[in-house]
Amino acid sequence: MAGFENYGEETRAIELEIERKGIILGIDWTDEVQVRALAKEALDQSAAEIKLAASSPIDRKLMAKVDLFGLAGIMLKTMEESAGVGFECHGGPAWKALGKALWAEVELRKLQQGTPTEP
Repeated sequence: MAGFENYGEETRAIELEIERKGIILGIDWTDEVQVRALAKEALDQSAAEIKLAASSPIDRKLMAKVDLFGLAGIMLKTMEESAGVGFECHGGPAWKALGKALWAEVELRKLQQGTPTEP
């Protein structure tokens, strides 16, 4: 039920998992080029990669990457839901770096497709 969630706690939990996946993957959240490449990959991720990660649990980096991409979706959904009830939530450095990179990549793709962006 909207309004009863603890968005601050949820944000911290998501951020912690993003940081953990970043450690596994060797992500430097201050390296904008690296994080932007990760965001591009997140948006390009295919169902085939998800199936591969599920069928090959030995590849910890692939599993961490798939988990990270899922966390990115949860992160965006949490921000959307909290804004809908008048509560702005955002995490720390990893959250902000990933969110910024995802937003920039989405905007670039809109421009490339000729889709107008919001003012």
